[in-house]
Amino acid sequence: MKMTTTKRLERLTDRYQNGGVSRRSFLGLAAAAAASAGIGLRWAPQALAAVSEVRFDGWGGVVQEAIDKYALQPYTAKTGIKVTQGTFGDESEILTKVKTAAPGEFQVIHSSGVEYYKRYADGGLLTKINEANIPNMANVMPAMIEPFRKIAPDLSCVPYDYGTTGIAYNTKVISEEEAKEKGALLLVDPKYSGKIGGYSDMVTRVWYAALQTGQDPNNVTDIEAVWAKIREQRDIVKKYWSSGAELMDLLAKEEIVVTDAWSGRIAALKQQGAPVGYIDPPKSYAWMEDMLILKGAPMQECEELVNFMLDPATAIAVAEGQNYPPSLDPTKVQLTDKIKALPAFDPTGEMKALTFADPGYWSSNLDAWTKQWDRISKGG
Repeated sequence: MKMTTTKRLERLTDRYQNGGVSRRSFLGLAAAAAASAGIGLRWAPQALAAVSEVRFDGWGGVVQEAIDKYALQPYTAKTGIKVTQGTFGDESEILTKVKTAAPGEFQVIHSSGVEYYKRYADGGLLTKINEANIPNMANVMPAMIEPFRKIAPDLSCVPYDYGTTGIAYNTKVISEEEAKEKGALLLVDPKYSGKIGGYSDMVTRVWYAALQTGQDPNNVTDIEAVWAKIREQRDIVKKYWSSGAELMDLLAKEEIVVTDAWSGRIAALKQQGAPVGYIDPPKSYAWMEDMLILKGAPMQECEELVNFMLDPATAIAVAEGQNYPPSLDPTKVQLTDKIKALPAFDPTGEMKALTFADPGYWSSNLDAWTKQWDRISKGG
């Protein structure tokens, strides 16, 4: 009897963790079955832990501070569900960990966009969310949802914010006129040798080298010219940074005077009074971040958390705190003046003015280009 009940409870737990039964029904059915067999609820500690705790991994720094203050802490206060947090500086780092971890160890990730979404999809790491459990998705821009749905019609994520990787510069050294005139070439200007920074990331390095060689980053026709330009920059760069916090520190201490940079981090620096300017040269790299729910995560709690995060009051507070525009459709939701003034903000809700990476194109070149970037970054 106990063995049969245990198997039933295991199947029930599996249904619950995949969103097939509500938390209330799960607890009621589990308690009834366990009581009838006289085995209590000690049979599934992991399932019960999932009811009371969710894991969230994000980018750290001011971005995660805003999410924690305006979303995660209020969610815990409202529901009693604890949110355990982790951080990462490069999503390739956590993707590797997810691939080798047990299902459910990583649950909700503040992921950096469509091209990474495809990597999770290719790795069999996606799940299927019940969109009916996330009614606040109705306020999300369709232009942000559709790129994810093209990769997997059954969504495993909800778009949450967006921004650009443009060019930041020290206004005491570089004028706005010079920055706009030189654009992407400012990052390889020998005039600033030893004072140039850049994100230690293959996509960013190839993207800007493509612009510097007059090519379309989503259709590079001369990759050798790109590698040559990357080597040219490598030889005059002060440091390749690996996190938003490091980016802000290098600029604030004026160790570098120009770098490609994340729009929200530069907005935060400007608010702190740092002498920095920011431009988005033509076809600069734009991205849309999402809240990704991974395979094996407790679906009911994760869907509840994501829906809470998408509530307009919450999403607006987070957006103002982290300095990235929210995924909320500005034609449906009244956004604040602060959000409307953020870099990359699209008042139309159509996202046509921004240039995003083609996930299929970048995925097909991922391994070869990553290996080459690694060689070049080490002096090859």
